[in-house]
Amino acid sequence: MASPLGSPLSAGQRRTGAGGLAPSPSSARKDPSVEQQLTVALRIRPINEAELEETAAIIAHRVGDQMVVLMDPSEDSDDILRANRSREKTFIFDVVFDHKATQEEVYVSTTKNLVEGVISGYNATIFAYGPTGAGKTYTMLGTDCDPGIYIRTLNDLFKAIEATSDNMDYTVSMSYLEIYNEVIRDLLNPSSGFLDLREDARGSIQIAGITEVSTTNAPEIMQLLTKGNKERTQEPTAANKTSSRSHAVLQVTVKQKSRVKNINEEVRVGRLFMVDLAGSERAAQTRNRGKRMKEGAHINRSLLALGNCISALSEKGGSRAQYVNFRDSKLTRLLKDSLGGNSRTVMIAHISPASIYFEESRTTLIYAYRAKNIKTRVKRNLLNVSYHIAQYTSIISDLRREIEGLKAKIENQEKEKSAVSSGLRDVQGRAGSRCWSCQGSISICCASS
Repeated sequence: MASPLGSPLSAGQRRTGAGGLAPSPSSARKDPSVEQQLTVALRIRPINEAELEETAAIIAHRVGDQMVVLMDPSEDSDDILRANRSREKTFIFDVVFDHKATQEEVYVSTTKNLVEGVISGYNATIFAYGPTGAGKTYTMLGTDCDPGIYIRTLNDLFKAIEATSDNMDYTVSMSYLEIYNEVIRDLLNPSSGFLDLREDARGSIQIAGITEVSTTNAPEIMQLLTKGNKERTQEPTAANKTSSRSHAVLQVTVKQKSRVKNINEEVRVGRLFMVDLAGSERAAQTRNRGKRMKEGAHINRSLLALGNCISALSEKGGSRAQYVNFRDSKLTRLLKDSLGGNSRTVMIAHISPASIYFEESRTTLIYAYRAKNIKTRVKRNLLNVSYHIAQYTSIISDLRREIEGLKAKIENQEKEKSAVSSGLRDVQGRAGSRCWSCQGSISICCASS
């Protein structure tokens, strides 16, 4: 369990020197990768009282399981010739939910099938995307009586672990952070200050000093998550009374190894990332001033960088392929693997059905639609323990040979030293019975006369 926030870490917690969002490749065994397309879902939240008070019309309509139709409220509804051509903007996604969808339905259709892969050594990412007040945090966190993707995923994760624990050993750890005004804060240990992003020689992003907490069940993680959420930056705006002013990233790491001891033992390392993005916002609509306006500018800048990455990645491999710049923001650097690397990724876009948010909904739908073209290379993360054993055995053998060589060298030096000492004594003995001037016997030499 975690220690109180800001206190020293207790048993079961550790602060990593370079905790990160990717398995350390220095000990990873190569495994075949499979190309996989990003899964994109859309959730249309119910229209709320504030929108109804502004006499907003419903302009987003779900059609079937995969289609959404967005009506442009600025078009003249009486213009019959243009009505069907310009007023309706149609988008197709992997799955579309309207206001009738339950939290369980959203979870089952988007995230549930990722759990099996995570405990088997695959990375997975789920992130909520959309404007402020569109329902992202509700989808990810939910409420006590109607939990969201976080707790449903964690419950199923530990159920899957329990179902296979007779044959497998598991260790589970978690970290929780936020990106606020382009700085990274550890939500499990906020007193640690701002954390740095580092990229190793292989391009993997690491977070220096992030706290990782070992855990054995879903309630423990949820308790830590609740503590972390209390540290997350939230402030009311005109558009959203509980507006998240930061991007939050929950990382759960699962290590699996067989209980059967074998010289070729493999450890599978799966990582699950659940990301609740802050919402894009217009200053005029949120009526932000001062600090809130600065926060909104940082949020919009990072989301613009994310949108640019989505656009570039969606064209990758095509005739308009271009360089993907992940370095424009901390958010895109953290999501590099999730968007274009080794991860099974699900994007859940969120929009309001109200006509007053038409521009925000249209922009969200365009970026979400582009994201469907993004492909990742998914592979299992394997650590081959026997490789380490062989490596250490080789090192030990080399050191033993070096030690034997040094011993032999020392022994030879001792022999040489002994021989020199013996010769010197002989010389000194002879010198003691001869005169250095005439080299005659001391008894008859010139010195005795």
